[in-house]
Amino acid sequence: MGTTDSRVIIITSTYKPHAVKLSKDIIKFLEARGFSCDQYEYDGMSSENPVKQDYAFAICLGGDGTVLFASRCCAARKIPVFAINFGNFGFIAVVEPEHWQTVLEDYLAGKIKIFERMLLSACILRKRQEFCVFDALNDVVISGSGIAKLVNLEVLFNDVSFGTYKADGVIISTPTGSTAYSAASGGPILDPNVSAFVLTPIAAFSLSNRPIVLPAEGKMTVKVLPTRHRDTILSVDGQELFVLEENDIVSVSASVHKAHLIGCNPEMFYRALRSKLAWSGNSTCPVPIR
Repeated sequence: MGTTDSRVIIITSTYKPHAVKLSKDIIKFLEARGFSCDQYEYDGMSSENPVKQDYAFAICLGGDGTVLFASRCCAARKIPVFAINFGNFGFIAVVEPEHWQTVLEDYLAGKIKIFERMLLSACILRKRQEFCVFDALNDVVISGSGIAKLVNLEVLFNDVSFGTYKADGVIISTPTGSTAYSAASGGPILDPNVSAFVLTPIAAFSLSNRPIVLPAEGKMTVKVLPTRHRDTILSVDGQELFVLEENDIVSVSASVHKAHLIGCNPEMFYRALRSKLAWSGNSTCPVPIR
């Protein structure tokens, strides 16, 4: 193995003691097979990107939040992410802790595929100057800060105005993120392979402001209009926060980068939907990770 092919980065949630313990066993497993490991402990808040070089793959141990962080960090370098689930939902962290060794051995033997997931690219424009650019795997949310604070947002798609949204905010989500905040706010759930994103209003003042599915080839533009409460917030995957000002413009489109998730096949997505959303009936067909 070359240097890149033999290095692995392990990203572990500091809030999951069992994940920290398991990471030690994984390091022993990998080192016995000729890999060297770098470690990073994720505290749920840091925006630092620990991925400073290419790796053969990344392993993350935590909930979906840890996977979101790891996937964003690894996307630009096209590093596959092997996600072990220590959270409550596991929509994108599909490997359960008790199965990690079997699944990892299958991946190293070439028996498990890598699946791409769409990312959003968002850019903040302030006084016609590009202020910040970032990627999101789940969603970009523009909302008021605090309780029951309406914001006024002008929303356009491909320069065609959808009008002014007076609401607690809007969610722009990927298919991956459609099962998260967007779904909780009444948005539709999309298959991860659908090339689209979802615009979902949050507690809109007008009942005519409904969720809408839009093609990923287009561009969403949201302008912050004057409001009584000058504390509009933009969040990336619920993890990175930016304070917006009046007349700031947020431009959102499909990113040139993709998340690369190991074993996160469509069948696993539907099984997670069935179990996590408590759909009726019992599943009698186990779905293999492949």
